[in-house]
Formats: sequence, C-alpha cells, structure tokens
Amino acid sequence: MKKETIDRLSKNFEETVHIEQDVEYWMARDLQRLFEYSSWDNFLHVIEKAKTACSNSKVLINSHFHEVMKMVDLGSGTKREIQDIMLSRYACYLIAQNGDSRKEPIAFAQSYFALQTRKQELLEEHIAMLERLEARHKLTQTEKELSSVLYQRGIDDQGFARIRSKGDQALFGGTTTIEMKRKLRVPESRSLADFLPTITIKAKDFAGEITHFNVKKENLQGEHRISEEHIKNNQGVRRVLLESNIYPEELPAEADIKKLEKQIKKEGERLIECPTILPTKSP
Repeated sequence: MKKETIDRLSKNFEETVHIEQDVEYWMARDLQRLFEYSSWDNFLHVIEKAKTACSNSKVLINSHFHEVMKMVDLGSGTKREIQDIMLSRYACYLIAQNGDSRKEPIAFAQSYFALQTRKQELLEEHIAMLERLEARHKLTQTEKELSSVLYQRGIDDQGFARIRSKGDQALFGGTTTIEMKRKLRVPESRSLADFLPTITIKAKDFAGEITHFNVKKENLQGEHRISEEHIKNNQGVRRVLLESNIYPEELPAEADIKKLEKQIKKEGERLIECPTILPTKSP
C-alpha cells in the first residue's frame, strides 16, 4: 500500500472518531462509508460476525457495540429515524478482521485499530506485515486446491512435492528448494514460503494459480506433463520479475510467518485488556 494511500486513509479515520466522556468511538454508518460497503444490510452482516468474535473472546458485546437511533434529513424538511451503532476501537478492529480485506480501507483498518499508537511508521510496517500474511495464506489455499486436482489425476503427496520443487527451481533460476532453504537458513522442517518476502510468495502463488487453471482447462494428466506445465509457468513469472530487475533467489529472508501471526494475535488481545465502556447516550 502506497504511503499516499496510508496518509489519506489515516486522515479519513481520524476525522470520523468521536470523543465523549474521555472515550473514543466510531459510528457504524461512518465506518460503512469508509469501508466502501454500499449496502447497510451487508455491513450489518459483517458487524454480526464481529459481535460473534467478541462473544467468543469472552468480552461483553454491549461494552463495544452500542445501538442508537438518530434522525437524518431526507430533504424538503423531511426527517427519518435510522439505526446506528457506536463502536469502540476493539469493535472496529473486529469488524475490519471480518470484512473484505481486498478493500484497501479494510486492509488499512486491520492495522489502524490493532495498534495502540498512531505513529505512521508503525502503521506502514504493520500493514506490510498483514499483506505478507495475506499472501502466505493465499498461497496455502492455492496449493491445497492444486493438490486436490492432482490427487484426482492419481498424483499423491510425494508427486505433488516433486512438482512443486521443480516449480521452485524454475522460479529461483536453477536454485533448488533445499538450496534456497540453506541459503536463507530456513529450518529443514519448515516451509520455505514461511520465510520468503511478499513479492516471492505472490510469484509462487500466481504460478500455482496458472498451473491449476491449465491442468483443469487442458485436462492434463501424469506427473511428467503437469511438471512441465508448472515449470513453464514459474519460468514465465520469473521473466516478469527479471524485467523489473527482481531476482527472487537474491532476496533476503524475512521474519518467520508463524511469529508474525502470534505477534498480530497479541496486538489484538491487548485491545481488550481494559474493556471499553461506551457512553450510554447517543452522540
């Protein structure tokens, strides 16, 4: 996410916060607009999932989600009462976690509300961390789907591992998966992808998606033919990277994905150490 985008989204969220009785809160209708949900009903569905997550954390829902009614101007002097919800920082965090992370404002909010501090450099670092986690989870899903398709074609786990390894070798310019793990000091028992930078994870995912698509489209059979397809796709992705002077085998290792997941979980837990009690009156 570009710094200009982060600056703009940060300004938007800062401008919508309310302070009452020394308690900060956001209104759901404002959040609906910021999160780019055109339908209130669709946004309510996300809020309900956030409430469930709140309850599952053994936290009182009413301390973080407080329903209110307010009057809105419909034009020509006509007014109507509509539902709105006062939301704590923790409630906003849960809504962001249960929203569509493909929307830039939600991807931003997942970091914005998770952090106790609003320092810009920490926001940028945290957003980059979440983007890497999202890429890793997407790669896992792509590989599961590809493995399932190959299993239907008689290729077992060992065969899939060989195909994936050959794809890695093509992506890393002849360097094997084992050699990359040694180079990046990745433990033998761990997946190489857990230590790769975001750009390389996305490259592996894109090549895997193409292989998955073509195996089904062309009804490819046999480990040899599918290996050729996967090698070709990784070579194609590598060429794209090289055009931008990106050599995936030369990029340094990044922090262990599992440690990042634990770190983000702890940051979410810190938001409920001192449960917020929202003001009882409507703003």
